[in-house]
Amino acid sequence: MTQKLTILFDLDGTLIDTAPDLMGAHNHVMKKYGYPTKSTNEIRNLVGRGAGVMIGRSIWGQAKKEFGKIDDENIKKEMVKEFLDFYGKNILRESTLINGVKEFLTWSKKEKISMAVCTNKPEHLAVDLLKKIDIYDFFEYVAGSNTFSYCKPDPRHLTSVIEILDGDVSKSIMIGDSETDAESARNAGIPMILLEDGYTEKKVSEIHHNHLIKDFKGIEKIILKYL
Repeated sequence: MTQKLTILFDLDGTLIDTAPDLMGAHNHVMKKYGYPTKSTNEIRNLVGRGAGVMIGRSIWGQAKKEFGKIDDENIKKEMVKEFLDFYGKNILRESTLINGVKEFLTWSKKEKISMAVCTNKPEHLAVDLLKKIDIYDFFEYVAGSNTFSYCKPDPRHLTSVIEILDGDVSKSIMIGDSETDAESARNAGIPMILLEDGYTEKKVSEIHHNHLIKDFKGIEKIILKYL
C-alpha cells in the first residue's frame, strides 16, 4: 500500500456544475423530437444515472401515450445518440467548477492522496470535460459509465477503481451529490461525503451520508480525520 487515502469523486454536480450545458443538449433533443424542454433546475433533478436514464425520465411523463404507439427503445437510443453528439460538441460553454474544487484538489495532491473520478457520464466525455476545464491531471483514473460492464449505483464501479489504484476500501472515501453516489458508497462500505443541492430530486435527509458539505471550502478538515 503506497497511498494513505483514496478519494473517489462523482463528476456532474460534484466537481463541476454541468447543468447548463446538459440542459442545452437536453433541450436540443427535446425540440428535435417534439417534446417539452426543461429548465436548468429540472435538469439537475434528472442527472445522475447517465444520459439514457435522463432522457427516459424526462420524456416519460409527457410521452406515455406516444410510447404505446412507437418502438420506444429505438427512439430512446436515437435521442440518446443525438444528446451525446450535441453535448460532446458543446461540453464546456457554461459549465463551471464547484466552489473550492481546484484548491482542494491541489491540497489533496500535496498530501499524496490518490484521486479518481467515478461518473455515469461516458468515459470519453468525462475525460474531455476534465481536460478542458483543466483538472484532469489531478486524477489517477477516470471511470465512466462504459469503462466497465457496470456503473453506479453498482458498488463495483467504486471498488474496481480502488483496486486499479492499488488502494484499500477501508482507506477510501466517496464524494458525490446524489443517491446514486450514496448507494454505491454504502454498498462498497466506504464513507460518503454529500454535497447539498445536488443533481437529485431527493432531500438530503433521504440520502445516506457520513458528512454533509455545501461546497469544497474547508473540506480538508473532514479529510484530515481519515489520514
